[in-house]
Amino acid sequence: MIRVENLTYVYAPRTPLEHTALKGVNLQIRRGEFFALVGATGSGKSTLAQHFNGLLLPTAGRVLVDGKDTRDRKVRRELWRTVGLVFQYPEDQLFEETVYAEVAFGPRNMGLDSRQIMERVRTALEMVGLDYDAVKESPPLLLSGGERRRVALAGILAVAPAVLVLDEPTAGLDPEGRYALLERIKDWQKKRGTTIVLITHSMEDVARLADRMSVLSGGQIWRTGTPREIFRQAGELRETGLEAPAAAELMYLLKNRGVDVRCDVLTIDEAEREIRSVLAGGK
Repeated sequence: MIRVENLTYVYAPRTPLEHTALKGVNLQIRRGEFFALVGATGSGKSTLAQHFNGLLLPTAGRVLVDGKDTRDRKVRRELWRTVGLVFQYPEDQLFEETVYAEVAFGPRNMGLDSRQIMERVRTALEMVGLDYDAVKESPPLLLSGGERRRVALAGILAVAPAVLVLDEPTAGLDPEGRYALLERIKDWQKKRGTTIVLITHSMEDVARLADRMSVLSGGQIWRTGTPREIFRQAGELRETGLEAPAAAELMYLLKNRGVDVRCDVLTIDEAEREIRSVLAGGK
């Protein structure tokens, strides 16, 4: 669905502030998969994500979305229909007077009729856990922070993009709210076949949700693989400024102390079963 070929991006070229944020990045994100982009602060993951919908254009290399080159101006004009990008704290970008008008903004600009718009608004609000009838006439600014976050996400879902890029969508939410929101996004992906790209610092969320992931370090791809493939390298992962999920870190520490355990576990439940197996003499 998304192919990145030898992408280099330079901020403020030929000025004293010149900075190379991405260097020779190659990446392929498959249609319909849940893909995670992770990396320490400043690794380039948000810069990379902004290339997926044409907000940024390569200094060198190219990005193809569904086979179309984002450097083509005609492609970029319509790319918002294909790639929906949700920034950190998207609730700060709400501008309409009512929740309905906010969520309907995208579908209305797609030229849909009033019935289709209403159906999309209702479906999107219900998908993010908001009661359509209860909130549709509410001013967004009177909602709680978590509810505004859901309204902002619903506004993107209502366009029904083939690709949904989420840049730290749960920043500032409590653990319960974070879990609930990501579960709804995963449910949407399963039902719609949407390609999800999640940028996050939470390795637990990646372990639980992602089909594949890429780790960025210093503007380059350090590794791409499944969460099990990446997190079994907990020691090397630390060199990028990240830590594996707690379960994988525990297995790494036990392995280093001579305990013969698997290091590709992702959850506490898996870690418990592995430890029980070792204690029972199963290894």
